[in-house]
Amino acid sequence: MSAASSPSPPSSSSSAGDWSTRHSVRSSARRAVALVNALVGEGTDPRADAAGIAGVLRAFGEREPVVLAPQDVRAMRDAAGLVREVFTAEHTDAAAGVLNRLLREHTGGLRLTSHGGGSPWHPHLDHDDEAPWDEWFLASSCMALAVLLWDAQRPPGGVCSSPGCRNVYLTGGRGPERRYCSRRCATRERVAAHRRSRSD
Repeated sequence: MSAASSPSPPSSSSSAGDWSTRHSVRSSARRAVALVNALVGEGTDPRADAAGIAGVLRAFGEREPVVLAPQDVRAMRDAAGLVREVFTAEHTDAAAGVLNRLLREHTGGLRLTSHGGGSPWHPHLDHDDEAPWDEWFLASSCMALAVLLWDAQRPPGGVCSSPGCRNVYLTGGRGPERRYCSRRCATRERVAAHRRSRSD
């Protein structure tokens, strides 16, 4: 993440807690899902503009100014394709293998940064605080998804089972295994299955 987009410094223990919530591992993983789906998901317009992607970043707590050029979006779309490979892995070993390859080939070493005192200390895997958007997106996504895999010992997410939907989703807690990216897709498939059963 560039220094210009680093989160605002906390002014109290309360705002430090807010910062931690916005930039938790789970929140970073949700941001990865939102960006992958916006850049390469269902119905993605290959000409998706910088304003739309900047809006996704703002929705996940990125501080103004969030300035993206068209070439930033193109590079982020390439990074999203790589991150999506984690979600297409069908079992834990495969997901870990993808993450290991991405970490080896596309990220720097683990380091701590406070963006020059502008935020609480937190880990980064991009090469420096001025890394381009695509490098930051890929590195932060890999780190969050690796921690989720480590914690749950299962793939951190999957691809929607609804035919024609390319969206990815995060694996939930300890409940039943998730198969769809949204209630909309789940409902659509339930209705289709019901219609098929009635026509038999």
